[in-house]
Amino acid sequence: MRRPRKWPRSRRSNKPGRTRRPRRPPPKRRSGATRSNGIIRSCSRRRRPRRVPRKPRIRPSSGRNRTGGDPMRERFHLRRDERGMSLVFVAVGFMAMLSATTLAIDVGMFMNSRSQAQNAADAGAHAGAVALVFNSFTDRTSTGPAVTSAISAALANQVGGQAVSVLPEDVTFPNDPTGQPTRVAVHVFRTAARTNPVPTLMGTFFGVQQVDIDAIATAEASAANAMTCVKPFMIPDRWQEKNKQPNTTFDEYSNKAVLRTDADVYRNADYPIDQYTGYTTGKDVGTQLTLRAGTGDNINPSFYFSWKMPGDVGGDFYRDNIANCNQSVIIRGKKIIQEPGDKSGPTIQGIQALIDKDPLAHWDTGCKCVKGSAFAVSPRVFPIPLYDPELYADDQANGRVAEFVIANFLGFFAEPPVGNSIPGRITQIVGLVDKDAGPAPVNSFARAIRLVQ
Repeated sequence: MRRPRKWPRSRRSNKPGRTRRPRRPPPKRRSGATRSNGIIRSCSRRRRPRRVPRKPRIRPSSGRNRTGGDPMRERFHLRRDERGMSLVFVAVGFMAMLSATTLAIDVGMFMNSRSQAQNAADAGAHAGAVALVFNSFTDRTSTGPAVTSAISAALANQVGGQAVSVLPEDVTFPNDPTGQPTRVAVHVFRTAARTNPVPTLMGTFFGVQQVDIDAIATAEASAANAMTCVKPFMIPDRWQEKNKQPNTTFDEYSNKAVLRTDADVYRNADYPIDQYTGYTTGKDVGTQLTLRAGTGDNINPSFYFSWKMPGDVGGDFYRDNIANCNQSVIIRGKKIIQEPGDKSGPTIQGIQALIDKDPLAHWDTGCKCVKGSAFAVSPRVFPIPLYDPELYADDQANGRVAEFVIANFLGFFAEPPVGNSIPGRITQIVGLVDKDAGPAPVNSFARAIRLVQ
């Protein structure tokens, strides 16, 4: 039997046994194709004629329109015609863009000018309140320190690159809610009436060439009930001497702890202003006061006792609290503990360190204020706690451990020490209002300066 013939190996593969693919059958001739001499000639199909668009028929002009001569149909056609609408859209978009640009540039500039005007008014009101505290609380004339300081501070703050307009009549002194004249109000202007309006940039395209801007601020120099930078020594508040034989000590009880019939009288700052016996700004600012180290348990007007401040202990800590500012908030009515031992040496050293920080500062008897200082407020001006002499004497008479209670604060300008004594002047002082310390007394010596409007 004859074996079937095997195909040779494929050129693309060396694997044995792989057969060659069979050839494809020749393509079928299309219908209509003929073979002639080995050449296939195709009979092309009949081509369709190329379609030529018809030209519009041009009718002779006879006064009639393309809608057939109907005027109503012609108007309807014109209303539906959208040719030229892009020009309208471009014009509307341009106006919208111009309006947005005006809003972004001019309104932003107006808001910035308004903020600058408010800053100028705030600065003027704050400066006026500071002048009430440190210069004169009663001089409120057009040439007084409060008015002139308020105007100078307001003019130093420009609005839109130009100074504001503020006149002496623009500085007023309204009362606080309790009826006390403790406030300073400053009104600043950049208006057409003051010939200094704020010009616009893009608003001129809409007929707005300038705008008026003004601002008002109110500061208050109210009674304070707390202080910072308090020094670690205290003196008694002032009392009224009633002894038949007046002396320099507070005498309320006899040696047998019996209340004297001619006892000295002390009325604290909670009493009405005409009954308060302590230090006041109206009577005592500018008064000379010499501090001396206290001895024993005697209560003398200007003899100080050291007390324990919050923080560390020791002589170095005590001296540093005099030479620097302790940021602890000390409130009125707080009970404080006396520091044991003699602290006269560290006290004098701390005061001398303050003198060295601002050696050119001096007291001016004309304005009753500090002049020549290198600081806005000289470091030689500091608060001293005033303790209640009556409470201290009551504790001694009843055999209890005597406690010191802060009754008020006194502003003091330190002058160079003389031996173990510290001469100086009573001056105004700025304090704080602590919400947790209760209401501040009407007769508070320290004043708290703050913006209220």
